[in-house]
Amino acid sequence: MAEQAGDEPTGDDLEAVASAVLTASRLLVAVSARSLAAVEDRVTLPQFRMLVVIAQGEATLVRLADRLGVNPSTAMRMVDRLSATRLVRREVNPNDRRETLVGLTPEGRRIVEEVTARRTAEITAILGRMPPEQRRALVVAMRAFSEAGGEPPAGGSSPLGWPDLPPA
Repeated sequence: MAEQAGDEPTGDDLEAVASAVLTASRLLVAVSARSLAAVEDRVTLPQFRMLVVIAQGEATLVRLADRLGVNPSTAMRMVDRLSATRLVRREVNPNDRRETLVGLTPEGRRIVEEVTARRTAEITAILGRMPPEQRRALVVAMRAFSEAGGEPPAGGSSPLGWPDLPPA
């Protein structure tokens, strides 16, 4: 039986839970878009995702493509564009001269930090409007949701809490 508007969800109605998650995801997408607004003339959302992955440490093109779920040729075009705008740099892998490593330039790192700070500030403001007991419940629920979806737990040295990439 579907829950009525205003009823407390029981968690048994998967449609109601999915609807709540979809609504929250729209909010998070809007927050993400607003956080990129100041740099949208320089970086698209997919390019920003690549910058965040590269912020974990230098990576090969194949590893970037795999982490982003794109073809290596798509990753190469993204790297070409980001390199042309001086947000990433390429260098030969000293351990395997057949590979190219991609890393952030200082300007690329600044953009990741700036956008992440804006996103964090807006999410923090939204969370501040929730009662503490709901925030605690949200932490438990989001951890369970992330775990069920196979997302590694936050932590480590990433600006967004992503784990470090495995060595090349």
